[in-house]
Amino acid sequence: MLMRKYKILLGLCACLWAVQGFPLRAASADSLRFSLLTCSPGAEIYALFGHTALRYENLRTGTDVVFNYGMFSFNAPHFIWRFVKGDTHYMLGVNSFDDFQAEYMERGSVVYGQELLLSPSEKRKLAGFLSWNSRPENRTYLYNFFYDNCTTRARDCIEGNVQGTVSYREAGKTLSFRDIVHEHTVDHEWACFGIDFCLGSPADEPIPPRLQMFAPFHLMHAVDSAYVTDASTGEERHLARPSAPVVRPLVRTDHAEHYWLTPLQAAWMLFFIVALISVHGFLRDKCYAGLDALLFGAAGLAGCVIAFLAFFSIHPAVSPNYLLCVFHPLHLLFLPVLLCRPARRMRDGYHGANFLVLTLFIVLFGCFPQEFNLAVLPLAASLWFRSASHVALMYKER
Repeated sequence: MLMRKYKILLGLCACLWAVQGFPLRAASADSLRFSLLTCSPGAEIYALFGHTALRYENLRTGTDVVFNYGMFSFNAPHFIWRFVKGDTHYMLGVNSFDDFQAEYMERGSVVYGQELLLSPSEKRKLAGFLSWNSRPENRTYLYNFFYDNCTTRARDCIEGNVQGTVSYREAGKTLSFRDIVHEHTVDHEWACFGIDFCLGSPADEPIPPRLQMFAPFHLMHAVDSAYVTDASTGEERHLARPSAPVVRPLVRTDHAEHYWLTPLQAAWMLFFIVALISVHGFLRDKCYAGLDALLFGAAGLAGCVIAFLAFFSIHPAVSPNYLLCVFHPLHLLFLPVLLCRPARRMRDGYHGANFLVLTLFIVLFGCFPQEFNLAVLPLAASLWFRSASHVALMYKER
């Protein structure tokens, strides 16, 4: 969402340059200008939510750079493992606005700017903080998708260096984390399915407007209506000028997914195939163990991912996850039993228990305190049909 590939050489050079104290070269804080930048989404899954950065301009020296809290490296040791676990470190990088602009022009994304209406002392304070935060020993932080990302860091950076209290007047709608995820993945159904799969019931709880600001455009709209109340006089002033495009690509790129099948269509297709094979097996008194191996093996692997996120990951909003009623590691544990002829009694008992659990899940599908992706229903029905066919064969033989 809020991430960009980390160009390590550029980042190191820029940060070393930042440490030299570039904000201090300004003769007057009146020659400084800060803006909040909000970038429209890209095609990659980590760019679907857009991006937020801070722009620093020194009108006297001609310095024009961007502070970006969304830098990371895919080449970091054990990156995928640590990302799944929730132990991913991001960093603040600095690069020129020209390079920043060129990247988003090439990507076909619009960048909106909101000039911050700061006093000279506030500008000096913010410049000093960003200079300090850019140093190699200070620039790294533990990334959190909902609570501590490039957008919330930029907001907190502004609020922490304003001499007064920032308030956001625009009343936000009642939304959950999942609602905001769906806003940004409406044209990316496979990405939406994958994220829905990982998020648990806490993602469906209503969140206050401040927590909604983890998403770049929610912060941008909030800043449009934000006021600063002076700590000493109590006077109010606007925090920023209204948002306006500062980077306009010649051609806006369509980042929507264009797949032959959506997750829901693929899931229903799988259900009908499983149902046909199961009915054929019932009529021919066959179990089709190979189908069980594929279906329950895949469900067990998916369950391992969900269980790891729910019980071991430090990611927020992933536990509890009621999808464990359908996809759980027991499918893998009992897979040898499902495929072994001598263990037929255990196999029938497992399918009987699974049939009851999935029947309750399907009947109560809309009653859980968690919103499920609709593709889950035919997937659960496929597992239910396989267990039901085994139960039916058991009674047929008796």
